[in-house]
Amino acid sequence: MDTILQTAKELHLELIDFVLSAEGDLAVSLEAFSAEQLGNFSESQYQGAVENEMVLNMFLTEGFVSDDKPIDIFLQCHPNLSVEQRNIINNWRRSFAGLFEVKQILDDGFKLRNWLTDKQYVVKTDPQEQQQLKRAKDGEILLARLVPLDKQDWMFSSPVTLMGKLGKPKLAVAIGNFKNNYKNDLYGDAPELLEEAWLSVEKYHQGFIDFFGSDEITLPGYQLEKKLSELQEQVTQGRLEAAGIDSSKSLKEMVQEADISAEEMAETAQGLGVEAKAVSRVLDSNNSIKMVMPKVELPPHLKKAEEVTLISFGHWGQIFLTNYTQFKKLLTTDNAKEEIDASKLVLEYLESPEIKACVWHRLSEEYPEQLEKLLQQVLNSPEFDLNSDYFDLLDDYDKNLNLELPEIASVPLHLHNLFQEALSEVTGKSNKKAKAKSKGGFG
Repeated sequence: MDTILQTAKELHLELIDFVLSAEGDLAVSLEAFSAEQLGNFSESQYQGAVENEMVLNMFLTEGFVSDDKPIDIFLQCHPNLSVEQRNIINNWRRSFAGLFEVKQILDDGFKLRNWLTDKQYVVKTDPQEQQQLKRAKDGEILLARLVPLDKQDWMFSSPVTLMGKLGKPKLAVAIGNFKNNYKNDLYGDAPELLEEAWLSVEKYHQGFIDFFGSDEITLPGYQLEKKLSELQEQVTQGRLEAAGIDSSKSLKEMVQEADISAEEMAETAQGLGVEAKAVSRVLDSNNSIKMVMPKVELPPHLKKAEEVTLISFGHWGQIFLTNYTQFKKLLTTDNAKEEIDASKLVLEYLESPEIKACVWHRLSEEYPEQLEKLLQQVLNSPEFDLNSDYFDLLDDYDKNLNLELPEIASVPLHLHNLFQEALSEVTGKSNKKAKAKSKGGFG
């Protein structure tokens, strides 16, 4: 085993023992962090000791005690560490969790690809890990957390979960679960992708305002779905124009105008992993080229609703509400409380996980006095003060006050393609089963 790997493993154990044996603020912070994070794993199929160790490793770099991270406290309490040891520990600030595909099995570790960001890593393992992971095969998916050893090599900092070889539908589900469980690690090793995703949310929000003339629109569900499709078409067209692409032209015409031969185009495309037959079909087609965003389909209950309010936020994304106008009536009309069950509606807005803190922020900014009086009444708390008690109230009802990357954010092309292919596979199998079941009579 490499000397640096052995040193790193020993330091990692010391750090873990230090945190687990700590008392006072560090212990309190660990307990609070673990409780919050483990709550995200309630529906995970990989529960138990593995999750506890994963959360403990997350706490080392993501947890805080006042303004310090556990790693900082450990370094402060161990001033006699060598420069090399301190460098190894400080490198762990770049640790992250991921879903890794085994690309190659090495004599002393693995070559892995992070499916979430398409980046590759050489991971060194000790004899104990090699024994535990001897069943791992090329193409299998591993759920693990990595920490750097140096500029080239990495090591596992948590137990590794072998998930087997996953077909596209199961891999898409695994990525969805990962996104829910490890929100901070979605693009943990690719800050440039995270920045681009947040930028896409801002661009979509501006496109929403340009299209509707407001950041808030209320329509019957079926009309809203149609309008959102038109919005996406407009946003897509704008992106094509910004890139200098004429969507009315076929790819064949664009290639001819650029004076690129079909052979050169095919060679370039194949270098990106596109099959030769697929390239030929596209080049032979006279159809116009359009980058089509996924079709907008509202859930059935929204599509059938007589009234749906859609609010777009610059960072929070989109929120769909079927009774937002009723809530505003409670705040703007004196006799509305007689017509609407105020307690039921307010409690729904507090208890529903679908109604984010941003909705409450909006109401508190637009109707501060009215909202305060309404909450005093519904909560039976005459002393409730919106200025001093507001955030505590949201916290009591588990409203996350921290921004999280919304669903409308763009995703890397390889993930988009995976989700589309997974959906196509599931839809295809579903249609085949339906046809088989409907077969009857003399068929």
